[in-house]
Amino acid sequence: MSAQTSLAEPRVALIMGNGAYSSVTQLDNPVSDARLMETALIESGFNVRVVTDASQIDMNRAIAQFGRDLRSGGEETTGLFYYAGHAVQSFGSNFLLPVDTQITDAADLSLVGVPADAVLRQMFSASNRTNIVILDACRNNPFEAIPALNDNGLAEMNAPRGTFLAYSTAPGAVALDGLDGNSPFTKTLATEITREGVSLEQTFKSVRIEVVALTNGQQTPWDTSSLTSDFVFRASQPLSQEQVQEKQLWDSVRHSDDPVPIMLFLRAYPAGIFTVEARDLLNEIMRAELAGGESDTTTAQVAAPTVEPEVAENTGSIADEETLIGAAQSSGKSEDYEAYLEAYPNGIYAELAGFELDILAQKAAVAAAPPAVPESSVAAVESSQQDVTFATPLTSQDPEVVGRSIAQLIEGSPAFPPFEGLPEEAWNGKTCSNCHEWTAEALCTQGKTYLLASNERSLSKSHPLGGAFKQGLRHWAGGGCLP
Repeated sequence: MSAQTSLAEPRVALIMGNGAYSSVTQLDNPVSDARLMETALIESGFNVRVVTDASQIDMNRAIAQFGRDLRSGGEETTGLFYYAGHAVQSFGSNFLLPVDTQITDAADLSLVGVPADAVLRQMFSASNRTNIVILDACRNNPFEAIPALNDNGLAEMNAPRGTFLAYSTAPGAVALDGLDGNSPFTKTLATEITREGVSLEQTFKSVRIEVVALTNGQQTPWDTSSLTSDFVFRASQPLSQEQVQEKQLWDSVRHSDDPVPIMLFLRAYPAGIFTVEARDLLNEIMRAELAGGESDTTTAQVAAPTVEPEVAENTGSIADEETLIGAAQSSGKSEDYEAYLEAYPNGIYAELAGFELDILAQKAAVAAAPPAVPESSVAAVESSQQDVTFATPLTSQDPEVVGRSIAQLIEGSPAFPPFEGLPEEAWNGKTCSNCHEWTAEALCTQGKTYLLASNERSLSKSHPLGGAFKQGLRHWAGGGCLP
């Protein structure tokens, strides 16, 4: 679905929140969670019905009416069911618990609970194109003392075609109820729903990343999909010319597994419409590379600066590091990234923190009063040069560049630090080819970055090999990246 997709299709939602249980542990947040979701979904174009603290009869009636609404809406209707409250699994099936549930034997569960499959059957009967089921219902098991009902969490359900199933935590795991009036899952979801032009899948991916950080890894939201069409909660406004250019650039790098193009994109668009997705992708790539333990990944693009033993020897755990970096990513504040670096100057997320500080500094400078970049500040490759290839000697006013090809220059030492504030011993005299995966293909992507992004903003960013090299890449990419 494009960022400009309209909301012409009917949208129907049933929201349930059960907390005031009479015979099992009461829950503080489900009703407020339901109200929070009601607001978010109404603002996203849904016709919403809310049922709170419902009996079994009330729940069954509401689900039946939900099915009728879907069928009357037609094939293009989008259906959404949200439930917060107690739920349990038994023999591989999930049951939502009404507030009047009373049970002493596992055999009675199907008589007093509401099978989650009842919602899926109504959706299947409607034959509408897109359905979404969200279950924030794994807080704990109120029947742990009953034999055959002592499994935690929910069982994974099969998603009928055209259905997206989302759980507040992984199957079989327990979710947190939250201490501030809402569960971590629902609070995050209600925020992510408001982002314009973000796909359904990306919305829940962002929720997962945020909830993992908020709960220090104790809770990992889960989803499964059999969707056959695209969906966004909120369509974007028509894109400006600059946003069109940003989208073109993002489309060219979004499937990359190399962090460098993603970092270049974020440098060009530190506050763009795809910045959140780009940061999520960068974080995912860096985590994967850390898990793989490769020595030449971008997380170790530069040699670690020499440090005193007492600094290098970290007594904190990886979980502590993830807590600090997660808090910084949530707040987006410079002081939180600086706090991480102060605690872990040589930590596994040190370069990511430095990169984010660099981006924040650039945004602050632009907001204050960005100075015009004098033409003389970038040693330009002469525009008359024709047919630049990877092996063509470049013409330039820069004596470090003139007469040398791109292939030769990348084997040299950086002229400037790859990131602001990086200690000189970490980059000066090092070989650039050891810092990055600078293949011809990767460099071509860099060059296209400078073509698509605005010249004044993109070309004014410092490059480890200098402005003349950057101009050379741009000229080479403009000619089709000839070998």
